[in-house]
Amino acid sequence: MKKDKIKDSKLLLLQLKELINDEKDVIAQLANASSLLKMFYHDAINWVGFYRLVDNGDLILGPFQGKIACVRLKKGIGVCQKAVIDQKTTIIDDVHQFSGHIACDAESNSEIVIPMIVDDNVVWVLDIDSPNYAQFDHIDSEFLTEFCQILKDIL
Repeated sequence: MKKDKIKDSKLLLLQLKELINDEKDVIAQLANASSLLKMFYHDAINWVGFYRLVDNGDLILGPFQGKIACVRLKKGIGVCQKAVIDQKTTIIDDVHQFSGHIACDAESNSEIVIPMIVDDNVVWVLDIDSPNYAQFDHIDSEFLTEFCQILKDIL
């Protein structure tokens, strides 16, 4: 199973590179990137999208796939903000056990957030929620970090 996950992840990275090949518009690219991830994870996730870090430290909603989302995530609160503060991927196996979790969708049980860093500053985060507990692992972390690295050229 893990071997297939690695193989499938590598294929998806190639698809992303082709998808963003000629376009430099950030919103258009992140919209397609979120759609690509939603198709990849299919029923294993219920929300995938991007939040942009704004001047006051809040995160503002960007392109996504899934149910209606929280529009603004206040500075220092929640899993996405933890990833911003730590400047590293954050995996939460059970969001209900995470102090300060922001429940935009009550059906979400686990989450992974990857900060997108340019010039040592977080500019966007990729946020993925799952209805499954402990959905994400180190393979997802490595793959999604590389996914975000590819997107950095358009930020």
